[in-house]
Amino acid sequence: MTYRFVTERHDYSDLASGAVLRSAPGHPGFPVRLASEVFLRAWHALGQPRPLTVWDPCCGSGNLLTVLGLLHRDKIAGLVASDIADGPLRLARANLALLSAEGMRKRAAELEDMAHRFGRPSYRESAEAARRLQELLARGGGDLPHVVGQADVLDHQQVAAFLTALPPPQLVLTDMPYGEQTSWLGSRQEKSIPGMLGTLASVLPADTMVALTTRGRRIRLPEGVHATARFKTGTRATVLVRLGHLQSTVAGTSER
Repeated sequence: MTYRFVTERHDYSDLASGAVLRSAPGHPGFPVRLASEVFLRAWHALGQPRPLTVWDPCCGSGNLLTVLGLLHRDKIAGLVASDIADGPLRLARANLALLSAEGMRKRAAELEDMAHRFGRPSYRESAEAARRLQELLARGGGDLPHVVGQADVLDHQQVAAFLTALPPPQLVLTDMPYGEQTSWLGSRQEKSIPGMLGTLASVLPADTMVALTTRGRRIRLPEGVHATARFKTGTRATVLVRLGHLQSTVAGTSER
């Protein structure tokens, strides 16, 4: 794939998982350049003139949303993160807390303390990276509101209850579980994509854009569902689709 929007290679080392952003075994990071490209393609496909709300329903560690919040603060009004399990959500809360001046200041101080206690230059370098990211966030617009909560994206009732008090997201963007370090939980693993799209279509407006990425050559959509765009980078495939293109019975249709 040719990058359309992130055409230059930048140094994203400040955003590396496990440096300033927290990580844990079983919670892989997401390529920063690809995350930015997927977001910008969806942004332009939406024709969105104002900052939008972005929801990751399989948020895991929250790495993807945190990176997008730091890189594209000026285009984002708020972030919503959800997952089925408590463990990832604790990590997501810690990472998304970095989207405030106070949260990033505390993280820099924590890393400085670790550098002093353990005598490792890498911690001091990470503290300096945290201060740079704090400046980046400030330039983009400052503290970014976010909500983190538990919900199974394959369960309509859970998702509807979770989103009730929240502004509807204009963009749903996620790195789907693919069975190596992350996997689907719940009773409908075999219907993961149709099930997810069916849930989203039942609770969100028709003009909502969904951006799905996973490892593989191609993401298969339910029969009759039109993709707004498709592209592949390395081992990852991405598809953009508007919920308005989904049939009302998408969760029960066969895949093509």
